[in-house]
Amino acid sequence: MRAEDGGWLLLGLAFVVGACVGSFLNVCIYRLPEDESLVRPGSRCSRCGTPIAWRDNIPLLSWLLLAARCRACRAPISARYPLVEAATGGLAVLALARFGPSAAAAVAFLFTAALLLVTFIDLDHRFIPDEVSLPGIVVGLGAAFLPGRIGPLDALAGTILGGGVLWAVAWTYERLTGVEGMGFGDVKLLAMIGAFLGWQAIPVVLVVASLTGSPPAPCCPSSGARRAAPRSPSAPSSPWAPCSRSTAPR
Repeated sequence: MRAEDGGWLLLGLAFVVGACVGSFLNVCIYRLPEDESLVRPGSRCSRCGTPIAWRDNIPLLSWLLLAARCRACRAPISARYPLVEAATGGLAVLALARFGPSAAAAVAFLFTAALLLVTFIDLDHRFIPDEVSLPGIVVGLGAAFLPGRIGPLDALAGTILGGGVLWAVAWTYERLTGVEGMGFGDVKLLAMIGAFLGWQAIPVVLVVASLTGSPPAPCCPSSGARRAAPRSPSAPSSPWAPCSRSTAPR
């Protein structure tokens, strides 16, 4: 994407849109594990319960202008909020730079944003929500019909292979040891990854995941279903290191 073709303007717009999506991801990160509505009530401070005005809910800028504190009660706002917003904006920029203004860019952005959402929920609560992985499988399979994508058969094979391999490993481990070594949240997540990337990516994903300790690693207890028992805090299943939590608007 060249600057003379308006590329920088499009990339800047992509970052803004991505940061706004990241603001919504922050809501999902907090509310999905609590089974709260993502729509009502509106954003509020988790300490004093004061609703957050629109001017205090602008991605990145509001956190800076408020000096990382709630306007009403001065409770600290975690740096995670702008981090997620900036990261999601960066993912949007990378998708647009790689694929240009196309459906493939939108699919890449949705996929990586979903992985970002799953990562932070898993780091905090040690489970992978079905509300992300199951719709993600459907979206990944549907996106395979778009021009320039991997193709429906490859996506379907990726879903079956990704989910099937982990299910077989989890089932075998439990039968041999009598201990649940992997929850089905991991199975559904890898099935989603296979739907987006195709069966060809599954071996690479498994190798990388095993080396980094992310969800598909079969050698230690990992993510369960929607309400799995928490894992030890010392063994996060997601690929990124945990971010500290502090009182902040939700």
